Amino acid sequence: MKWPIHSVVLFVAIISQLVSCAHAQPSVNQQEQSLYVGAEVLLSDTTLLNSGDFAICGKRLAVVANQSSLVGDIHLVDALLAKGMKVTKIFCPEHGFRGNAEAGATIKNGTDSKTGLPIISLYGSNKKPTPEQMKDIDAVIFDLQDVGCRFYTYISTLHYVMEACAERGISCIVLDRPNPNAHYVDGPVREPKYRSFVGMHPVPIVYGMTIGEYARMINGEHWLKNGVQCQLEVVQMVNYRRDSIYPLRVPPSPNLKTAQAIALYPSLCLFEGTNISVGRGTDCPFEIIGSPDYKTTYMESQRGEEPGQHITFTPMPIKGVSENPLFKGQSCRGLDLSKNTVPAKFDLTYLLWMFSHTPHDTFFLKSNFFELLAGTDNLRKQLQQGLSEAEIRASWEPQLSQFKEIRKKYLIYPDVIN
Repeated sequence: MKWPIHSVVLFVAIISQLVSCAHAQPSVNQQEQSLYVGAEVLLSDTTLLNSGDFAICGKRLAVVANQSSLVGDIHLVDALLAKGMKVTKIFCPEHGFRGNAEAGATIKNGTDSKTGLPIISLYGSNKKPTPEQMKDIDAVIFDLQDVGCRFYTYISTLHYVMEACAERGISCIVLDRPNPNAHYVDGPVREPKYRSFVGMHPVPIVYGMTIGEYARMINGEHWLKNGVQCQLEVVQMVNYRRDSIYPLRVPPSPNLKTAQAIALYPSLCLFEGTNISVGRGTDCPFEIIGSPDYKTTYMESQRGEEPGQHITFTPMPIKGVSENPLFKGQSCRGLDLSKNTVPAKFDLTYLLWMFSHTPHDTFFLKSNFFELLAGTDNLRKQLQQGLSEAEIRASWEPQLSQFKEIRKKYLIYPDVIN
């Protein structure tokens, strides 16, 4: 597999020199200011556009993008067109090109009102670009903001785009971006029988890799159909540190509106397979949890045992964000987690607490969506058996440790995980 670093060495050297002239040991804020994402690196140097691994000048391009695909304040598609690049079509993932569709909503094909370019949905029945959709393309540029969770479907879209590129024999150019949950690896590893669009690969819930690193792993581990590999190029970031905090400029999806929600998302998304609301239909999705059936004792409240502040809320439809939320119009009781310190782990505390304080017979949805999100049926059984957090965590080995060894092969940036 290619290691596409030589094309950006000069750019990295220039930027690093500028940063080092300012301070020998930059603060976190200075590190944030000096970060250049892959899209900025690609478009900052005309040489990169015209020669080397990333040469796209004159090629017919398809762009996989959404509202997070920014170059400074400009959308990637607009920036490419301004540079004279031949963008022929836009592919959009779950939530749409402008990011205004709720999770699971049908995304329709259409036309971008600003550029007139055709928009093709890669969600619903058309998750993989068809040969017809790929036939007039010389390269695909992929630029989506990931949040580092197996069930966040942008990496599933990445898989299918890479597969379509491999079958067509064209390049897939991934523009790398920070992963706000890249500083740890945790959770059960997905088992083969639970492969789905919310769990394409045998990885843990939190995999600790940028989307560029993840693309290298998909390719290197031969996870594409029939073990094929695509012509993958990753445009690396400059001055990225896996353990630094980089506030996202725009929400990566409609219900992940804050840094706190993104940090809690890996631990709360499993509730989507249960009868527990994660706050969809409120102003603070993925920062609160609850249900009409939630009950806690006065003594527990007095002792401060609840893993969050007590809250009541009523989910209501929000257009383009959550139009039919769970428990619509019903008063829910539960926990406000917006002020909680989020540890660098997949936190089972909330799942164990809510399971013990709501009716067990109606806790899990009958669709078995919980198993697909967890990537295993063991977690459901372990909750029903009353196992402790330590016992549940122990069951994730040795698969979790084995994944960490696989992961090391594909890292681009310095690791912070033992």
